[in-house]
Amino acid sequence: MKTILKILLVIITIQLSNAQNNIIPVPVSFKSNDSFFTFDNTVQIKIQSEDEKVIQYAENFISLLKEKGFQLSSNNQKSKKTITIKLLKTLDSEMGNEGYNLKIDNNTISLSANKPAGIFNGFQTLRQLFTPKFEQNNQKLSTLTIEGCEIKDYPRFKWRGLMLDVSRHFFTVDEVKTYIDKMSQYKLNVFHWHLTDDEGWRIEIKSLPKLTEVGAWRVERFGAFGKSRPYPKPHEKATYGGFYTQEQIKDVVKYAAERNITIVPEIDMPGHSMAALAAYPELSTKKEPKFVSPGVKFSEWYGNGKFKMLIENTLNPADENVYDFVDKVFTEVAQLFPGDYIHMGGDEAYNGYWEEDKDVQSFMKEHNIADGKELQSYFVKRVEKIISSKGKKLIGWDEILEGGLADEATVMSWRGMKGGIEAAKLGHDVVMTPTTFAYLDYTQGDYSVENKVYADLSLETCYSFEPVPDTVDSKFILGGQGNLWAEKVPTMPFAFYMTYPRAMALSETFWSPKTLKNWASFINRVENHFTRFDNANLNISKAVLDPIITIYEQNGKLMCELKNSIPNTEIFYTINNTYPAKFGLKYTGPFEIPEGDLSLHTQTFRNGIAIGRPLKVDRTDLEKRVKK
Repeated sequence: MKTILKILLVIITIQLSNAQNNIIPVPVSFKSNDSFFTFDNTVQIKIQSEDEKVIQYAENFISLLKEKGFQLSSNNQKSKKTITIKLLKTLDSEMGNEGYNLKIDNNTISLSANKPAGIFNGFQTLRQLFTPKFEQNNQKLSTLTIEGCEIKDYPRFKWRGLMLDVSRHFFTVDEVKTYIDKMSQYKLNVFHWHLTDDEGWRIEIKSLPKLTEVGAWRVERFGAFGKSRPYPKPHEKATYGGFYTQEQIKDVVKYAAERNITIVPEIDMPGHSMAALAAYPELSTKKEPKFVSPGVKFSEWYGNGKFKMLIENTLNPADENVYDFVDKVFTEVAQLFPGDYIHMGGDEAYNGYWEEDKDVQSFMKEHNIADGKELQSYFVKRVEKIISSKGKKLIGWDEILEGGLADEATVMSWRGMKGGIEAAKLGHDVVMTPTTFAYLDYTQGDYSVENKVYADLSLETCYSFEPVPDTVDSKFILGGQGNLWAEKVPTMPFAFYMTYPRAMALSETFWSPKTLKNWASFINRVENHFTRFDNANLNISKAVLDPIITIYEQNGKLMCELKNSIPNTEIFYTINNTYPAKFGLKYTGPFEIPEGDLSLHTQTFRNGIAIGRPLKVDRTDLEKRVKK
C-alpha cells in the first residue's frame, strides 16, 4: 500500500511540476494551498446558472474533459467531489465583465464571475493548470490532478486583439476557427479579420457579385512578394484564392462568440483596393482595367513613409458612385458582424492619381479641399457617416488622422505610438498596435534560420510593450493588438509559428497588471507552453532559445558577441569550420572572427542538452551584419 501511495505521489508531483505557476497571462492574484483535486468519473458538476452562455461554456468544458477520458456527472448526488459554476448575485466591481474567481481544494472547484465572459476565462485558466499531457491529441489520461489554489483575475484592457490577413493568402473556415480557438485560450478577445486588400477580396457581397467572382482570384505565383513575381500574362487564368460566403461568415462569427471573441471585419479603403478595382475599375480615377495583384511589385518606397504607386489601387473619393459602392458593402458587412466596430483601413492611400486627375482637382476646388490628405479626410468622414448609419463605429489605421479626424472615429495606431497619442489627446479611443512591438510578420530569430523581412521583433521586445504612454489619459486606450500580415505566411501552421509565442507576450501585456510583468517569470512559463503546443502538434517558434549574434568592428577587427534571453543556459560555438557546436568553446565573452573562409557555428544548451537550433553563419554574412 505504501508503495502504491509513493508511486501516486510521484505521478502527482511530476504533473504539478509541469502545470503549476505556468499560467499565461499571469493572473492578478494566485495563492497556492496544500490540497489536491483529482479528476475521476465520480466528479459532479453543478451549473448554478440559467444563463445560456454559462451553460454553453460549461458544456464545452465537460466535452473537453470527456475527450481525455473523464466523464463528469450533473446528477451524482453521492459524489464528494464537485465543480460549481455560478454568476455572482452581488457584482464584484473589481472583476468587471471578464474577471473571475477560481478556488480549488481537495474536493471542490468553484468558478464564479460577474458575467459569462468571466466564466469562459476561468475555464481557460483551469485548463492551463492541467498537465501539458492534457493537450495531446487522441489520447486518454489515466489520472489528472491539480494543486489547490485560489485565483482572482481580471483584465487590464478590454481590447486584446490579433489580426489575421487573409487577403495575401487565403485561409479556410476551419483554419480560421483553429486560429480563433487558440487565441481564446490566452484570453485574447478581439479577432481583427483583414478581409480585403490588393491581393484578394474575401467576403461575399451579394449586391456586388463581381467582388468575389473577379476580386477573390488571382494568377498563382510562388516565392517572395515583390519584383521576383511576374505580372499576369495575357489571358492567364486567375486560379488562386477564395472567399467566405455570408453563411460561412455567420458560422465563424458564432464560433468566435462561443469563445468570448468579437470579430472586427476590415474592408480596406480607399487604398489597398486593387482587388475591388479589378472587379469594378470604374471606381478609380483612370477607370482602366485592373487585375488582382499576385504579389507583384507595383509601388516604389522611398523611406520615411513616402511611396509611389505604379498601378492605381485607390478608390476615387470625388466620385459619388464610390460612396454608393461603400454603402452597399457596409450595409451587408454590418448585418453579418454583431460587434460594435467596422475597420475601414485607411492606410497607405496614394494621392498621386487624385492629384493628376482634372475631375478630382475640380472637386477639390469646389469643396475647398487643399491637398490629398484633406481629400482622404473628406473620404474618411463620408465613410464614417455611412458606417454610423448602420449602427456601427468606425475604426481605422492612424492615417485617418491626416487632414482631420472624423468625430466618432477610433484610431488603431500602427506607425509607432504617435498617432495614438495624438488621437487620445483629441479625446478619441485608441488601440495601440505599433510595428515595433506588435507586428507578428517581422523576423523573430537569426536570419540564418528565419525568413528575413524588413524589420525584426524578438519575443523579449514584444514582451516589453507598454500600450499606455505617459502623456495621455489611460481611459482613451482601449488596449492593444498583434498583427499578422501574410505576404510570407502561406499556411496556417506557419501562421501559428509566426504568432506564438509572441501572442502570449501580448496577451500578458493586455491582460495582466503592469506591476506583475516579469521577463524571467514569463519565459519560464513559455517553455511549459512549448510543451503544450508540441503535445497538440501545433507549430510554435522557439527562436527565443537560439543564441543572439551581434557583430561589430573594434580596432579593425571583426568581433562577435553571443547572448541569450533565457536563464540557466550556456552557449557553445566554433569558428574553425567544425561542428556541432557542443564540441567547441563555451562562450564567456566577445571574441574575434578571424579572416578566412570560415563559418560561425553556435547553439544554446542547458544542463548539457541542446535547447536551441544550431546556427551556421558564413564570415561573409557576418561582415554584412556590421552596422555602419
